[in-house]
Amino acid sequence: MFKWVSNIIRSAVNESVDKAIERIARDQYTENLFEMFPSTKKVGPVPLMEIMMRSKSGLPPARPLGSHIRFSPWEKLLFNPVHLHRFPTPEDVQINTSVTIGKKARKPLTISIPIMIAAMSYGGALSKNTKIALARAATKIGTATNTGEAGLLEEEREAASLLIGQYNRGGWLNTPDKYTRMDAVEIQLGQGAQGSSPQRTAAKNIGEEFREVFGIPEGEDALIHSRLPGVDTKEQFIALVKKLKEETGVPVGLKIAATHFLEEELQVALEAEVDFITLDGAEGGTHAAAPILEDDMGLPTLYAVTRASKFLTRKGMAGDISLIATGGLVTPGDCLKAIALGADAVYMGTAVIMALISDQMTKSLPFEPPTSLVVYNAKMTDQLDPDRGTETLVNFLNAAAREMELVCYSLGKTSLTDVTATDLCTLDPFMAKATGIELGFISHEEQGQFFAGLEPFLPAVPGMTNTEPQPPADEPSPLH
Repeated sequence: MFKWVSNIIRSAVNESVDKAIERIARDQYTENLFEMFPSTKKVGPVPLMEIMMRSKSGLPPARPLGSHIRFSPWEKLLFNPVHLHRFPTPEDVQINTSVTIGKKARKPLTISIPIMIAAMSYGGALSKNTKIALARAATKIGTATNTGEAGLLEEEREAASLLIGQYNRGGWLNTPDKYTRMDAVEIQLGQGAQGSSPQRTAAKNIGEEFREVFGIPEGEDALIHSRLPGVDTKEQFIALVKKLKEETGVPVGLKIAATHFLEEELQVALEAEVDFITLDGAEGGTHAAAPILEDDMGLPTLYAVTRASKFLTRKGMAGDISLIATGGLVTPGDCLKAIALGADAVYMGTAVIMALISDQMTKSLPFEPPTSLVVYNAKMTDQLDPDRGTETLVNFLNAAAREMELVCYSLGKTSLTDVTATDLCTLDPFMAKATGIELGFISHEEQGQFFAGLEPFLPAVPGMTNTEPQPPADEPSPLH
């Protein structure tokens, strides 16, 4: 019986496929079903779907999780293991993974690993259960989590041993009774996936608890302004930083979308004497933003970190002001390379969410996206198991830290913070010129000669100085 049914199905499928191929071969291209394949390839599947969305609604599509374009080519950077000129770290030596942010603050922030949980707001992005799970995971691993552009969610404050609060453009955490309860204050002026564009959550999408946490009157929308309220001049920003530092004693920094005007922005930050700077590259994620903001604006994280680190070094502030990188960091390798380029710590967002729901995705698939388990008021938010999510996220963060430790053993380093750009090489001449990292296919001595001969063919890198790779310092290893 089964064989008979199987033969009928095979025969029907074979006949249908034969007719389809015959028709494709016979029809003119303009009338051919196959025409959809080159058309889709030309436009691209993501832009094609977004064309349809714009045509249907007349509004910009609100795309979640940021750009699908990987602007920063982290894979073009490789770590350099050592064997004899500097010896690997003995396996019985413990690698130091801790980082202190805002060393000059009255109450610096020390985290056990250099990975923090990125700013993702309650209500504007995530459900309460998700925020609590993130906070619990951060506490268990000994790192910090971030409120995002939100009010003070008491359950998050209770669950997080280290909580960074965003003094934000919505104004929802901007009163002393809230920001003085934070372990660090991050003045949010923009983000990688949206720049400093205004954002609005319609009143109909705001629940009762959302309103209470944010302090939004009934019937009003939640509005994130393009500017921070009350900060319309450089002097007002400098005064705000001073005020927050005096009132809290904790590290006070700012978060900006990475931009080609980076040095001009950072100069103001230095004048304000911030304790840390968070750079959100063009690959930064978000709950939802117009594709043009995600795909066509900002500076990629890799280049932003490189430029910011060089700027702080030139100003003599490297080490005094902590540099935090975020935006599109997906793997432990991405994170450690950002640290090598000058970041003191990193934020991870999208990867953290994927880790949180990693073994719960089957609850939503194949009919709903996995993010429906964590987004505020999504269809399946109530099906998230926050305890299980906390466990899987702790596992992910622990594994990521261990992987970075393994690289340190091969580099002959005893601390993640000791990894520098001299521990990297690249096979790409443009990357070498843009970052100052040496080319891996020639010796140290040949670097300058190679670039001297190639100079007419390489583009200039505006705003960069000393971009020609330099030989690494001849530093003896303490493990010799």
